[in-house]
Amino acid sequence: MPIVRPAAALLFLAFTACTMQSPPTDNSIKPSSETIFEGGTVLAGPSQRPQANWSVVAASGSIVAAGPADAIRAAHPNARIVDVRGTTVMPGLTDAHGHLYGLGLSLDTVNVIGTASYDEVIAKVRDRAQRASAGDWILGRGWDQNHWPGKQFPTAAPLDTAISDHPVWIRRVDGHAGIANSAAMRAAGVTAVTPDPEGGRVLRDAAGNPTGVFIDGAMALIDSKVPPPSPELRKARVLAAAQAIAANGLTEMHDAGAEQATITAIQQLIDEHKFPIRVYLMLTDEPALLESWFARKPLIGYGDRLTVRSVKMYADGALGSRGAALLAPYSDDPSNSGLLISKTEHMLEVARRARAAGYQANTHAIGDRGVRNVIDTYEQAGATPADRFRIEHLQVVAPSDFSRLAPHGIIASMQPTHATSDMGWAEDRLGSERIKGAYAWRTVLNSGARLALGSDFPVEFVNPFFGIYSAVTRQDQKGNPPGGWYPDQKLTLAEAVRGFTSDAAYAAFEESSRGTIEPGKLADLTIVEGDLYAAPQASLFATKVRYTVVGGEVVYGAK
Repeated sequence: MPIVRPAAALLFLAFTACTMQSPPTDNSIKPSSETIFEGGTVLAGPSQRPQANWSVVAASGSIVAAGPADAIRAAHPNARIVDVRGTTVMPGLTDAHGHLYGLGLSLDTVNVIGTASYDEVIAKVRDRAQRASAGDWILGRGWDQNHWPGKQFPTAAPLDTAISDHPVWIRRVDGHAGIANSAAMRAAGVTAVTPDPEGGRVLRDAAGNPTGVFIDGAMALIDSKVPPPSPELRKARVLAAAQAIAANGLTEMHDAGAEQATITAIQQLIDEHKFPIRVYLMLTDEPALLESWFARKPLIGYGDRLTVRSVKMYADGALGSRGAALLAPYSDDPSNSGLLISKTEHMLEVARRARAAGYQANTHAIGDRGVRNVIDTYEQAGATPADRFRIEHLQVVAPSDFSRLAPHGIIASMQPTHATSDMGWAEDRLGSERIKGAYAWRTVLNSGARLALGSDFPVEFVNPFFGIYSAVTRQDQKGNPPGGWYPDQKLTLAEAVRGFTSDAAYAAFEESSRGTIEPGKLADLTIVEGDLYAAPQASLFATKVRYTVVGGEVVYGAK
């Protein structure tokens, strides 16, 4: 049965409308023999120190020179000129943790992000169902019960009342839980006697009947029955996501877990010269996929756009759905300590195999027990700084575990907007002491570990300036709380920008080719309106992108 969707060509327009960004309007600027991006404030050299009225010269996809505008113009008299006066020219921003196909899927299904009640979710789902063919699956994502009155998980009964003739499957905002209606549960064969799978939980009522909420490993019970997209639809979603990423000023993203079908779609788009960004891809932890890739060398720079040299594992679930594995029970649910999605034996085996095959191991870990298990695993696997193994999220850390990161070269891949999204309820989950080791970017840096920053889109918005703002202020976009939430963990603007540039490049073994504006590096630039370093910190999230430049080519140009 087909999944109801708008025409693929409308996906990108729908996304940009909802984020108040303009779609690409100027793709006419192509690199000639030389192109000068002239007259901006350039974050130049390894230090990324702002230099006013500077220019950057690009040729054959790389940076040729950067320096004072007059001197550059005199030295390159025949170059094409792109006027970037009144802007800040940054090294091309990288999101170190996102989900490419997940973003494309979110643009093509029911978006319930920001809903203030379950009734609002149901209304959006019902609207889509009314436009669907009989029996079609209705898919969506974005609900968060923590923002609803009562903060209770949803149940299937109200969905059944509103939509009875379609299977409905709506993922939670973090992707670690979902709500299914009874039609979807029937399609999956889920009943009161269905056991909880390893690493997952089916929520049940007092009589043992499933309520409709499936957490972490239990989500596969429903996912396995959702009709897969055609190759053409997957490709359209991947392209729409890549265009949206470029429109937000990102030149590269690290795809945190992709299957072969998505890799194939990316390669096809690259071959067709349609793919606007670079992707550093983590293979999803699926035995046949890893067997295939570990048998060959990593794929580096396919079409100058795609690199595959890492694997993504899951240690535990998410904090919002109480699936993150904790060393002690949840403060607001004393009978629950979370879920371990992968056994330590499995993570150790994959880490060792990845290391032997020349691949990086990157593991999702949010709770302090999940984080400790990953550190233990990496130590046992013999990880060294040369391996650059990563912990994705590193959200809650026991105080004694911070010092264990740097000696093994473990990179902290963290997402600043998670802190400002979660701060209204995170302390309820963790308590007043444990929260001090959560979302602790400053503590990570002080420990000597590397810090790569991202967003985890589509869990959060793809806009990197939302993350930079959150890292610097630890406030929501209304300026709350005054002074910031646990302000001792703030980053400076320079540190936040490095997290999205040079440190993200290091986390992908790309520091020799990307992450700074220097001759010989790839000509990847993010050019934004105004002087970023002179602007009030309170307005950082409102930064507007003028151009996104990949390999010297403008892949996004704002009006």
